[in-house]
Amino acid sequence: MRRGRPGALPRGTAGRTLTSVGTAGTAGTDDTGERAERDAAPREVSRLWHITLSVSGAEAPLGEVRRALEQLAHDHPFLLTSRYANDHAEIRYWEEARDLHDAAAVALRLWGEHRSTARLPPWEIVGLEVIDRDTYQQRVAEGCGPLPASPVGVHPF
Repeated sequence: MRRGRPGALPRGTAGRTLTSVGTAGTAGTDDTGERAERDAAPREVSRLWHITLSVSGAEAPLGEVRRALEQLAHDHPFLLTSRYANDHAEIRYWEEARDLHDAAAVALRLWGEHRSTARLPPWEIVGLEVIDRDTYQQRVAEGCGPLPASPVGVHPF
């Protein structure tokens, strides 16, 4: 999975904008040389989402689970913390996305896309929580939410 800088245009799109119908067009100018507003698309703002992904399955050796989660953290440097046992794990991290749907879609693909490269156990996703940063901070302040990941890294339950 490739990630670009927030706000960066995809490769090969320099000088082009996305029009309201989603097709690529060239930002034009009018007779006075000013940029034609009709071709400019509104810029979408991304937000931070706190992700908790829970996976579970058949027992696997603890050393292999730990090594796989450490490799996943290396491959996906946005991971905050992972907790694991021989038959389940929980992964927590921050994701930058336009909305909850995009953040959830990326989170649901994470385990499967890294299964072979990180040699993750063949477990299935059994839980997903996606909350925005404000909700996360409110829960922590009220003492109701997950505590901030401390220490960061891969740890047994």
